[in-house]
Amino acid sequence: MRICIDMDEVMVDNYHRYHELYEARYGQSIDPAEYAGMKIYDLPGIDGIREALYEPGFFRHLPIMKDAQEVVRELYEQYEVYIVTASMEFKHSFTDKWEWLEEHMPFIHWERIVFCGDKSIVHGDYMIDDKVRNLVTFNGQGLLFTASHNLHDEGYPRFDNWIEIRDYFRTLRNAQIAQEG
Repeated sequence: MRICIDMDEVMVDNYHRYHELYEARYGQSIDPAEYAGMKIYDLPGIDGIREALYEPGFFRHLPIMKDAQEVVRELYEQYEVYIVTASMEFKHSFTDKWEWLEEHMPFIHWERIVFCGDKSIVHGDYMIDDKVRNLVTFNGQGLLFTASHNLHDEGYPRFDNWIEIRDYFRTLRNAQIAQEG
């Protein structure tokens, strides 16, 4: 079974950095409820935060999502796991993401990393992503990882954290074993 896993806002906590930038530029913290259902940089009156994505190092130093490393390692040991990430829009994201993966997911072989622009070229059994637009074109089962911008999206099984992802695949595996007898 092939599982494709997105990076940004799935394995990587981009919002941690957005909050830092917001606080640095506006001198105050921001409540995530203020941008529920959208990206933080789509809020009216916020200038410059999205431009940070074009800066060298933005993607390199983002924190890893809680439990992501352990669960991805577990999945990697049991299934054909690929990391699939859009990395062409922002010039420095390719190198930043490569180095991030080397640090946080060193067990993932380079042949299992796909840097792309349009994820519709990717095929597999499951895709874990925060963007419905990537799941719509996917040929397998899309799994929606909760992020602020997708709170109102529907049509896919939703997962709020990596423990839920682990449990989902454990349940699938147990059902498969039971079916095989």
